[in-house]
Amino acid sequence: MANKEQGTSMIAQNRRARHDYEIEEQYEAGIALSGTEVKSLREGRASLAQSFVSIDRR
Repeated sequence: MANKEQGTSMIAQNRRARHDYEIEEQYEAGIALSGTEVKSLREGRASLAQSFVSIDRR
């Protein structure tokens, strides 16, 4: 999913979810971060261990 030509790259992925579940669909989304989360991402230490997603299909 990394696309260096457009200046975008994958920052993190949840490998555990891919192991534990069958992924039927993928969505690309942006997130808003502030404070310590930004510093961790810049240092390459992103963690999705306690993350979740909610999709609003309006």
